[in-house]
Amino acid sequence: MPHKVRDLVTELERAGFVNRGGKGSHRNFVHPKVSKPITISGALGDDAKHYQVRAVKHACEESQS
Repeated sequence: MPHKVRDLVTELERAGFVNRGGKGSHRNFVHPKVSKPITISGALGDDAKHYQVRAVKHACEESQS
């Protein structure tokens, strides 16, 4: 079963990321330890794209170090 956008948002919030808003269906998440903001697009119930899942995984790993 593919990841949903809501799962990615929850994972980012659990890792300490803060949603600084966005335009339309885009959300920008920032974290003090991560150099770039992570942008997630799509409605919460949409299936997440493979590149979004990968970006969230890398960002969460970077926030832990």
